[in-house]
Amino acid sequence: MNSTLSELSQTPAAPLRYLDDLQVGDRFSSAGFLLDETQIKAFALQFDPQPFHLDHEAAKETLFGGLAASGWHTAAVTMRLLVGGGLPLAGGIIGAGGEISWPQPTRPGDILQVETEVVSVTPSRSRPERGLVVVRSTTQNQHGHVLQLSVYKLVVPRKAQ
Repeated sequence: MNSTLSELSQTPAAPLRYLDDLQVGDRFSSAGFLLDETQIKAFALQFDPQPFHLDHEAAKETLFGGLAASGWHTAAVTMRLLVGGGLPLAGGIIGAGGEISWPQPTRPGDILQVETEVVSVTPSRSRPERGLVVVRSTTQNQHGHVLQLSVYKLVVPRKAQ
């Protein structure tokens, strides 16, 4: 299913997971999101105004060989997909650091979907009400091309005792 931002907001919520509910190897999938040329150009105009994000003709002469979304736009859509049900964590998705890469550019017409896997779950020794979860997220398009790889450290609350 391809979603718009308003549809993502209306998607039925998955049960929220606490630290105690998560195990290494757990996997989560987001809805799909169609990224079009208008969105790419609007984001770029405001946040990353470079020719390869704004102009088809200028983009042909660059490393990308055509119009490409800003990596930060791909990251923002990824976050929206995670928040929209692709990573249902109690207390929200609270980052404590991470790594991100963009192996291939996101293009107009790409349908982004995020697959996330829990890599580690560590209860805090000093803060028993929470812990740290490391997840690996892969954002890919409808052809299975990986557009973004990210590893996040997240602060996740524990269930009330």
